[in-house]
Amino acid sequence: MEIVWSDFSESCPILKECLDSPELAKETEDTLEYIYEVLWIEIGSFVRSKLTPTFWSCFKHNQTLTKFEKDGESAEDLQQQYKLFTNFVNAVKSLDAYYQFVKTSLEKLDGICHGVDHSKSLAKLNELLRASLLSQLPTHFNNVVFSFYSVSFRVFFNLHQSTSMGQDNEDLDESCMPCKGCNQELEKCQCQSLLQTINEVNQKLVDLELLDRLAGQSMTVLVQQRIGEHIKNTCHGIFDRSHLKNLLTWLDDVVISWLMQVFHSKVSNDPDAMHTDDNSKSSDVIQSLKVKLTFYVYENYALSVIDQFFSIIIDFPDSIPAIEDLKICMEKINLRRQIINTLKTSLEARILHPGVNTMDILTGYVAAIKAIRYLDNSGVILETVTAPIKEYLRKRSDTVRCVVTSLTETESGPTDLSEELAKGDAVKDGTTGNVNDELSNWENWQPDPFGLDNTVQTRTVKTSRSADIISMVVDIYGSKELFMSEYRNLLADRLLTQLEFNPEKEIRNLELLKLRFGESLLHNCEVMLKDIADSKRINSHIHSDTKYVEDKQFDISSLIISAQFWPSFNKESVELPEEIANEFRKYTKSYEEYKGNRTLNWRTVTGKVCISIELGDRVLDMTVAPTQAVIIYHFQNKNEWSLDDLSTLVKIPPSVLRRRMAFWQSHGIIIESQPGIYKLIEDELPKSQLEKLPINEIITEDEDNESAMASASDQREEELQVFWSYIVGMLTNLDSLPIERIHQMLKLFASNGLGVEFTQDDLKEFLQRKVRDHKLIYSGGVYQLAK
Repeated sequence: MEIVWSDFSESCPILKECLDSPELAKETEDTLEYIYEVLWIEIGSFVRSKLTPTFWSCFKHNQTLTKFEKDGESAEDLQQQYKLFTNFVNAVKSLDAYYQFVKTSLEKLDGICHGVDHSKSLAKLNELLRASLLSQLPTHFNNVVFSFYSVSFRVFFNLHQSTSMGQDNEDLDESCMPCKGCNQELEKCQCQSLLQTINEVNQKLVDLELLDRLAGQSMTVLVQQRIGEHIKNTCHGIFDRSHLKNLLTWLDDVVISWLMQVFHSKVSNDPDAMHTDDNSKSSDVIQSLKVKLTFYVYENYALSVIDQFFSIIIDFPDSIPAIEDLKICMEKINLRRQIINTLKTSLEARILHPGVNTMDILTGYVAAIKAIRYLDNSGVILETVTAPIKEYLRKRSDTVRCVVTSLTETESGPTDLSEELAKGDAVKDGTTGNVNDELSNWENWQPDPFGLDNTVQTRTVKTSRSADIISMVVDIYGSKELFMSEYRNLLADRLLTQLEFNPEKEIRNLELLKLRFGESLLHNCEVMLKDIADSKRINSHIHSDTKYVEDKQFDISSLIISAQFWPSFNKESVELPEEIANEFRKYTKSYEEYKGNRTLNWRTVTGKVCISIELGDRVLDMTVAPTQAVIIYHFQNKNEWSLDDLSTLVKIPPSVLRRRMAFWQSHGIIIESQPGIYKLIEDELPKSQLEKLPINEIITEDEDNESAMASASDQREEELQVFWSYIVGMLTNLDSLPIERIHQMLKLFASNGLGVEFTQDDLKEFLQRKVRDHKLIYSGGVYQLAK
């Protein structure tokens, strides 16, 4: 440029004169315009061929390919970042030196061309420079800019942290640790000088109008990365306190302050420049960035909480502060779909598999109801997320029993369901009052949220919104009758296994269940508890009968039940020895004398028997089941029995008898001397020999856990058996019918008077059993009577 200017000055001496004489410049205006155009051509050539290549030559291609880990930076990464930082600083300074030279030449040229607006010339120069630089931008140059601003943010954050900590920072013994800002020893910290250099570079980029073009994308990525790291480091796994306010404060104090320093480098040193147009534009940029970054904090923190929501569910209610934060984020950003997808995935992975027992799944289900309802009382998220849990629990055979046990069993401490039951504030009918409540509370009515999934019906959502936890658990099967039937079975088992009955707890549970489900469904259970009280009174009266007491050989205490109100018993039975049967006849006779026109039908396999066994020098006092007592009783008359002979005597199938014999084998009293031959052992077996006996321990342990009541399938079979005569009459008159028609006719004509509810699947299973028993024929989709 100096050479060009010198050549023009020598060939056109008038240039020097024009600089000194404005009047002469006006007279030579055409000549100066020509010189002006030629010099602009030279400026463009200089920018494209010299300035731009020189700037990009400061960065080697292998350096621009360097990438850094998102979650952390190793020592090698830091060293590489500081190297790229230095290269970037030198390149910008060199660029600014060339720019200032070109700018000076342009000012000199504009000085003699009085018709030219210098501000427009400068804008044209800046546009030429940006176009030339950006047209040759390397592919991975953003990595270089990212390194520069990573160091810038690290230095700023270190200085900010040191200022915030104040004197406390001096008390820390960190002499062996490098400075977190400049990565130098603390005694040789260069953060202040680096900060000055950074401000100078930023100001040069602002003057060149290159800051946003070169650094905008990299700064955005850097800020988002630092926000994510800060959220992870300060909030992850901590749910018992709110973090949102602290995060927004950190955003203002650190991130926004750093961005203001980047865009207002000159302002920090020049208070008079606070109200310039450029500063106003930069303030608008910062304000716009603040709004965007604030929403980014909301979104990033909310997604972090959503990813940990399973842990939040488990920790509820201690995790309420985290849920409150998430509710605030949901008011700013629509996160409903992310919450639903994440929760469904995590719940299915954590609890919906065979490795988790049913009670734990129920506990997780109840906790999910509480936490999700606290988050969103509309019921949309709750209904969608818990639908797979309900579907999975329906497939487990022990779900109903586990629910009933959770409602009433509290020996190991209160459960969530038992606490809900104790509140006693639920509506007896889950659907009653919903419409009236909405009409009476119309001022607080809320519409269903936008974007409701088509699979979630509005009616279901509104029901879930008002339903309590127990109602939602019962809704797994959709039938309160089924749950009450299971409770009746469970209550019957408890009453039959307790030698000394304590009614207070069961009466309390019954009263709470009556408040929840109504008295009609629990009338049978009231009769069962009354039978217990009546049995105690009857036993006391019979034991006070002098005639019975004088004639008895051993004590008998009976539980006298009203059979039509108790669940069905299983079909197992045992033949009592004649001596024992006579004692039961004496008790029955005394009862008949007391009750007049009533008698007793004994169930001999249910109850407990206290026995004393004398074997040589040993005396064993035991409490066993009646079947076990009958088995060992026969060994006092005969030391050895074959399985078939004893089975015929006690009238127990051999397969069942073998299982019952395992109990005495496990106690070393009976041994299987030969296959199918059992012998009484007079002498006590050594412990080592007892452990080697081939006994099925699982069968022995299950002995005490067997229920006296019929299984649910057996009870269901008995209920549906009442429809068999109707089905036979239909098929006799109409020859053949599909299952849909049979089900429709039974529901219409038969089930109303019997009070038995059944689905088409229940009926199909029942009819298929009749097909297997050769009572029906199934062909072509219809059922016929077997000929």
